[in-house]
Amino acid sequence: MLVVVSDTHAREESKLQGRTAEAIREAELVIHAGDFYREPVLDAFQSAAASLRAVYGNNDDASIRDRVPEVRTVEYAGVRFAVTHRHRSGDTGLVMLGRGRDADAVICGHSHRPRFDDSGGLPILNPGSHAQPRGNRPAHAELTPTEGESGSEPALDGELVTPDGESFETFRIDGESGAQ
Repeated sequence: MLVVVSDTHAREESKLQGRTAEAIREAELVIHAGDFYREPVLDAFQSAAASLRAVYGNNDDASIRDRVPEVRTVEYAGVRFAVTHRHRSGDTGLVMLGRGRDADAVICGHSHRPRFDDSGGLPILNPGSHAQPRGNRPAHAELTPTEGESGSEPALDGELVTPDGESFETFRIDGESGAQ
C-alpha cells in the first residue's frame, strides 16, 4: 500500500493519530507532499515509515530543504507520480509538471483540502492535511495496487481517509493511461 500525506505543520512530532498512524506503519511506501515545518517532524516520519519519499513545502525550514527536493518523481506499482507541494500556476501548472515528468498523476499539498481531480487531462491528488485541516476534513490517501481495465496495465485503487478511519472518496489511477 502507498500512503500519501501532506501539510503536517508541526515543530516536534508527526501528529499521526488513528488510521493515519496505522496506515503509515503498514505502508510499503509513504509520500509526504511538503510542509513538515521543522526538521524533527521529517525525522519522525522517517522513523515511522518503512520507506519515505518527500518534497519540501513553502513553510519548511532550511534544514528540511537541504534534505529533500522541491519536486520529485516517484513510481509505485508501475504508476508514476510527479510530487510537489504546490505550483504557482495552479492545476494547469501541476498538469504541465506531471506531463514534463512523464507521470501518470500528480501529487501535491498546500491547500489542506483533500481532493482527487481527473478532469484536467492528468489526475491530481491532494491528500489534504491529517494534522491541520484548516476548516477542511482531516485526511490522508491510501492507494492499493490493482489491475487496469485490460488486466495488463498497472493501476491503483485509492481512497481519501480520515484519521478516524472514514473513507469519504474513492478513485482509480491507471498507469500510462490516466484515471477513471
